[in-house]
Amino acid sequence: MDKVLVEVFVPVLERSFDIFIPLSSPMHEVLELIKRAVKEMSDGRFLADENTAICHRENGTIININLSVHELAIKNGSKLMLI
Repeated sequence: MDKVLVEVFVPVLERSFDIFIPLSSPMHEVLELIKRAVKEMSDGRFLADENTAICHRENGTIININLSVHELAIKNGSKLMLI
């Protein structure tokens, strides 16, 4: 499985996390992986809910979670934000 390394900024924690995500997975699955990873890496300080969303950090555009990572052209070094 091919993966890419992305930087995920979490404003509520004022912190970024480097996370590998699979290219072929739909973003809704990747979002769940990212939420769990951030919770774990923040020692439980981040608590996601059903309203938690992922967006592009550069412009704040919410990412369509029905598309795959590949279809969204997310690549190594992409900067995302978990809100």
